[in-house]
Amino acid sequence: MEQTRELFKTRLGFILIAAGCAVGIGNVWRFPFIAGQYGGACFVLVYLFFLLTLGIPLLTVELAVGRASRKSIAMCYETLEQKGSHWHVNKWWQLAGNYILMSFYGIITGWMLYNFFLFMSDSIPKNMPKQMAIDNFTSLLSNPAALFSCMVAVVCFAFMIVSLGVVKGVEKYTKPLMIILIALLVFMAARSCTLDGFSKGVEFYLKPDFEKFSENIYEAIWAAMGQAFFTLSTGMGGIAIFGSYMSNRHSLLNEALFIAALDTIVAILAGFVIFPACFTYDIQPDAGPNLLFVTMTSVFSNMSLGSFWGGLFFLFMLIAAVSTLIAVFENIIAASLELFNIKRKTAVLYNFFVILALSVLPVLGFNVLSDVHLIGSNTNITDFCDFLISNNILPIGSLVLVLFVTSKSGMGWLNYINECNTGKGARVSSKLRIYYRYILTSVIAVLLLIGYYTVFTRS
Repeated sequence: MEQTRELFKTRLGFILIAAGCAVGIGNVWRFPFIAGQYGGACFVLVYLFFLLTLGIPLLTVELAVGRASRKSIAMCYETLEQKGSHWHVNKWWQLAGNYILMSFYGIITGWMLYNFFLFMSDSIPKNMPKQMAIDNFTSLLSNPAALFSCMVAVVCFAFMIVSLGVVKGVEKYTKPLMIILIALLVFMAARSCTLDGFSKGVEFYLKPDFEKFSENIYEAIWAAMGQAFFTLSTGMGGIAIFGSYMSNRHSLLNEALFIAALDTIVAILAGFVIFPACFTYDIQPDAGPNLLFVTMTSVFSNMSLGSFWGGLFFLFMLIAAVSTLIAVFENIIAASLELFNIKRKTAVLYNFFVILALSVLPVLGFNVLSDVHLIGSNTNITDFCDFLISNNILPIGSLVLVLFVTSKSGMGWLNYINECNTGKGARVSSKLRIYYRYILTSVIAVLLLIGYYTVFTRS
């Protein structure tokens, strides 16, 4: 007999947990850098435009599918599709995307744990040159035992929380973690105001630079569009699962606006932590993993009380990454419960070992299998896994979900509108069907093609 589905006890719990799924390392190691690179506030304004016109609608789509079906990605299509249709076949590759993501995301989360302990144990030398930071990070990547151990620790922690259930586990522990994350970020951003390089850092980061924006206007627009799309992690059911646990008291557009706002605030505040510090110590900022594990490590080593500030920074990053782990693991566990009708703790145990097994190749891809280049030179197995997620499953999954809610054979437009507008708050207009069906889907298709072009034309 099917058990009554758990619902979040508080609205704040839902918003923080859903935002925790969206907030991740990409908010820190990508958004601030590209904002500074493409014209500061000019880029941010374009990003906000695409967030409202692209990201928010996609959030409401996933939330609507989740809340209307009260199921995970494993059974939501069957629950909502019309008899005789075959939308449900999409669940298999979307669910597989969650496993692929977790095969390498736990490893990256483990990097945060490793660096947190390095700083808190005062193991980072004072005034570390950037080359030494590069060597330290390279040394970690070349050590499969260290990588695997850190990964196991964070994966075990996240699965322990998920094993306790939605209310007693996911909500009870993720909510305070997200509050701590926001408090840490605000505290560190406020502290940046005292640094000598604060004004120069903020000028580089957010001063409107129309010349810089117009020089690479098409790149800037695509970057803003891509960031607005990928930052919310729609397309694999990670948002839908939390929609299935939310109440009917508030409209979905209302909640989507809160989630997107919180995600954006974290991304913007991260730049206030990073750039003033970089300009204070005359260290050139970078994007991607180098920003965190090379640039910021070197920056904090030059600070007074650097171990404390570095420890806080990597604690913030660790919480951001762990919140995503918990969210995706909950999606995986909920799907396992629905597909196999097993107990939660049994599902957690099986999936724990599955994730560990799947992580072996990405771990070895940094060392033993570092000569494996599946999508071009200077790439590794993790890059390939990320390519499968970012350039395939997320955009195609989002495209499928939009078509699903706008098709008569799927959820249907009126059912989607009714679900969105159930509860108090902002409403989605029923007149937007043409925008969703043709314009929104076309934008996602363009992003998909640009992603392929970028990957296969890089040197």
